Amino acid sequence: MSRWKAVGDALGLRRSIVGMLTMVVLVGMGEKMTERFLPLYLIALGSSMFWPGALNAINNLLGALYAFPGGWLAERLGIKRSLAVFNLISIAGYLIVLAIPSWQAVVVGSVLFLSWTAISLPAAMGLISNVLPSKKHVTGVAMHSLVRRLPMALGPIAGGLCIDRWGPITGVRIGFLGAILMALVALAMQHILMEEAAEVPSPSVPHNNPWRLLRGFSPQLKSLFAADLLIRFCEQIPYAYVVLWCIRDVDGYRTAHVTATQFGFLTAIEMATAVVCYLPVAKMADQGSKKPFVVITFVNFALFPLVLLLSRTFPALIVAFIVRGLKEFGEPTRKALIMQLAPQNRKAAAFGAYYLFRDTMVSLAAFGGAFLWKLGAAENFLAAFAFGMGGAIWFSVFGREDSSASEGHRGA
Repeated sequence: MSRWKAVGDALGLRRSIVGMLTMVVLVGMGEKMTERFLPLYLIALGSSMFWPGALNAINNLLGALYAFPGGWLAERLGIKRSLAVFNLISIAGYLIVLAIPSWQAVVVGSVLFLSWTAISLPAAMGLISNVLPSKKHVTGVAMHSLVRRLPMALGPIAGGLCIDRWGPITGVRIGFLGAILMALVALAMQHILMEEAAEVPSPSVPHNNPWRLLRGFSPQLKSLFAADLLIRFCEQIPYAYVVLWCIRDVDGYRTAHVTATQFGFLTAIEMATAVVCYLPVAKMADQGSKKPFVVITFVNFALFPLVLLLSRTFPALIVAFIVRGLKEFGEPTRKALIMQLAPQNRKAAAFGAYYLFRDTMVSLAAFGGAFLWKLGAAENFLAAFAFGMGGAIWFSVFGREDSSASEGHRGA
C-alpha cells in the first residue's frame, strides 16, 4: 500500500484530484464520441459547408465567454459545486439535440454541451494550484492533460465505429445518448470522491472585472498571451476541416479518403503521442526552465497544417497526426506557467480571464478558416502555418518565466 501511496504522491494524485480526473474521463468520453464528427452530422442533416466552420467559431467564442464565469464560479461556489453545475449544463445540451433532430438544434445545443472543457478548466487548474505544492504544479497539470487525452483518444474511435455501423445521423445520436449516461455517472463519482476541504471559495474578493485582471497581468504573462494568441489562430483556422480533408474528397486535391473509424484511430495516435510526452516533460519542467518546452510546443503547432497539406495517403496521415500529438509536448507546462505568473490570490479567475480574451479573439480565426477553405485547402493550411511560426518566434524572443513581477499584481 505504501508503494501505491508513493506513486500517487509522485503523480500528485490527491483524493480530490482523483475525483476531478474521474469527471474529466467520463464527461470527456461522451463529448469526444460526437465532437469530432459534428461536421459530418451537420452536413448529413442538410446544413451548408459553411456551418462546420461557423460551429467551430461559435465553439471558440463560447469557450472564451465561459472561461471567466467558470473561474468566477469556482472561486464563489467552490470547485466541487461548480463542477456539478457545469456537468448539468452539458447534459441539458445533449437533451436538446436528442429531442430535435435538425442541424439548427445542434447549433443551439452546442451552446451548452460544448461548454464543459472551457468552463471547467479554470476550476481544474484552481484545484491543482490549491491542493498541490508549487513544485508539483506542472506534474498535476500534466496528469490532468494526460487523463483528458484518454477520452480524446478512445471517444473518436467509439464514435467512428457507431457512424460506420449506423450512419452519420443515427451513429452520432447514439453518441449523444452515451454522453448523457456517462455524465450522470460522473456526477455520482464526483460526489463520492471530491472533498469539500479542497474548495477555497473567497466571496470577499471582487471577481467581476476580467478587463481589470487582464490589465493587471505581468509583462511576462502578457508576452505568453500574445504568442499563445497567434498559436491558437494557427490551430483553429483549419480545425473544423481536418476531418473533411481526411474523409471526404476535396475539390482539386487527391486526398486519402479514409473511413470514420480510421480517422478515429488517427486521433488515437495523436493522443497516444501526447500521452507519451506528458510526464517526462512535466518532470523536467518542474525541475528547470519552462520556456524551451513551450517553444517546442509552439513549433509543433505550426508544423501540423503544413504536414497535413502534404499528406495524401493513410501512412502519411499517421505522420501528420504524430506531429499533431507533439503539439501537446509542453501544453501542461504552458498552463502551469500561466498559473505561476497569475496574481497569487486570483489564480482561477485570472486563468479564466486569460482564456476569455484569448478565445474571444481566436473565434475570429475559425470564421476566417471557413472563408479560407472556400479559397482552397492550401490557402487555409498555409495561413495557419504562418500564424503558428509567428507565435513560436514571438515567444522565443520575448517569452519570460520569472514570476517575480506577478507578485506585485496580487491585488489586480
